[in-house]
Amino acid sequence: MSFHPVSPRGRHLLLATVAGIATLAASSVLAQEADHHDDDHHEEATEVEDIIVHATRSGRRIQDEPIRVEVVNREEIMEKLLMTPGSIAMLVNETGGVRVQTTSPALGGSNIRMQGMNGRYTQLLADGLPLYGGSSSSLGVLQIAPTDLGQVEIIKGAASALYGPSALGGVINLISRRPSDDFEAEILANITSRDGQDLTGYAALPFEGAWGQSIVGGYHRQSRQDLDGDGWSDMPAYERWTIRPRLFWQGDDGAEAFFTLGAMTEQREGGTEKGKTAPDGQPFVQSQDTDRFDGGAVATLPFKSGTLHLRASAMTQKHDHRFGPDSESDRHNTGFAEVAYGQQSGATHWTLGAAVQVDDYANKTFGDFDYTYSVPGLFAQVEHDFSEMLTLAGSARLDHHSEYGSQFSPRLSLLFRPDNWTIRASVGQGFFAPTPFVDVTETVGLSRLEPLDGLKEEIARTASLDIGWKQGPVEANLTLFGSDLDDAIRAVTDQGRITLVNMDGVTRTRGLEALLRYRRGPFVVTGSYVYVDATEPDDLNQYRRETPLTPKHTGGFVAMWEDHDRGRLGLEVYYTGKQSLEDNPYRRESPSYLEVGLLGEIVFEKFSLFVNAENLLNERVTKHHPLLLPARADDGRWTTDAWGPTDGFTVNGGIRIRFGGGDHH
Repeated sequence: MSFHPVSPRGRHLLLATVAGIATLAASSVLAQEADHHDDDHHEEATEVEDIIVHATRSGRRIQDEPIRVEVVNREEIMEKLLMTPGSIAMLVNETGGVRVQTTSPALGGSNIRMQGMNGRYTQLLADGLPLYGGSSSSLGVLQIAPTDLGQVEIIKGAASALYGPSALGGVINLISRRPSDDFEAEILANITSRDGQDLTGYAALPFEGAWGQSIVGGYHRQSRQDLDGDGWSDMPAYERWTIRPRLFWQGDDGAEAFFTLGAMTEQREGGTEKGKTAPDGQPFVQSQDTDRFDGGAVATLPFKSGTLHLRASAMTQKHDHRFGPDSESDRHNTGFAEVAYGQQSGATHWTLGAAVQVDDYANKTFGDFDYTYSVPGLFAQVEHDFSEMLTLAGSARLDHHSEYGSQFSPRLSLLFRPDNWTIRASVGQGFFAPTPFVDVTETVGLSRLEPLDGLKEEIARTASLDIGWKQGPVEANLTLFGSDLDDAIRAVTDQGRITLVNMDGVTRTRGLEALLRYRRGPFVVTGSYVYVDATEPDDLNQYRRETPLTPKHTGGFVAMWEDHDRGRLGLEVYYTGKQSLEDNPYRRESPSYLEVGLLGEIVFEKFSLFVNAENLLNERVTKHHPLLLPARADDGRWTTDAWGPTDGFTVNGGIRIRFGGGDHH
């Protein structure tokens, strides 16, 4: 596959993006530039305290929410935008207890693991909508640019009571930027030392009367890189175009709605380099072409003495896969609709609702794995403030899965706030309906997979205790968490065939997260540590083993200086401990490693220059052993698991230009 500067499909998206931004700019000639100088740091802290959480449906301030929700704000999003403008992988990976794990080294595919649980249990949403599918693919997290994100909300642990079966391990809700009081637009151009390029654009019109508009688009590409010279790509090539217009509406009575459309096309290729072969003497090129289109709407309407909430979305995603000499074509479709009504009665806030989600999969090559799952559900949530210090919240959901029957998912949470302390406790249960897509089939396709037969749903129980303390510029947090997963599905390989089976016994995870942060003026210093003890039954159910690719110890140190009118300078150091490895002929345990990064940005009025150096110590898997296996594995893989980075030391830099009243963050 060759990568041209502008493909035909990309040209149409580029023209649509430019036309949209130009239209918004032309219609805002009379817009006044906003003054974005902060009066003082106390005012900035007040804004942080008033963050409204959307993922829990209650619309409370973050400090009043019984369920612990971690929020990545716009300022942190901007930092990660300068580091990786083309994906949200780094944005979520540097949150404690969240790990982006590479699942397909040939294509760079990754999923998001929360608190030691498998990545397929994490639900990825956009404004509460499954715009990336009912169960996000391993490339989904790499295909989302953070350009137009206003905040990111993360709920860890079983969230099926809120969002159904796809949220067994947790939820990541991406909240879009809303138009401000003035026209704003920005363009960001970025290049990397590994021959990667990113170009993104965003524009938004302020509300004129009841309506506001925004549009975002981007072009991202990367060339193939064979860093250790073995003929196998350590970094796949890709070319991706995206566009997303949005329309916002505000009523006089507090009603509001927004509508979104999205399109993405990507061609991605890895495997053996041109003219090279795998150890069997044959070339093995792995590629995936993706076309995705989606649309959604969210509305909040006052109704009688309460509020009516409406959500709906549809997504279709087409893949053309190539696994060496084999190819597959498939399509994923997801449809979603939800209606809920909530009301405040004194110290009690309650919500009742109904939702339905339909997930459809069709494979032109292997039709035996086609499925259509419909999951209608009823849910309820009650939050009661016993006092200013004590709040109790309960939620429950009853889903009826067309294949796996009725499932009940409860969650109970408590918030206690004495003085400078914040204590949260939460327990929950959820389920996950099996599909053909596990880590190995994302890597090798469905050609070796036996028909799914007699599988049961996976059921998890999770619990957490969160203790926070804040005094002046210092804040600290300690979280204890645990989960028990019954009937976990595992891929078992025998004589070249893969069978998915439910394992007997419990997959058990226990751990803690600790965070300490000091904030003084423009300086913020953060230290974090995560311990995870994850074990599972072995293949013969005779004893327990450590869950592969799950480090027991991880930690981080981040120091950042930022002046919105002058720039920013930051240092990041992240430690990843040893991990148990599976089916790796070179070693049974990975080494621990450090990743060190430096970020610098200097601001000149409406434009800024930035440079970012990642992985200064040049840590990568291929410094310790080959990524390529000496012979093809029984399950069809040509690579070991990627337990660490594969791209090594990388520098990126570029320019960000703002127009109108664009934010300095």
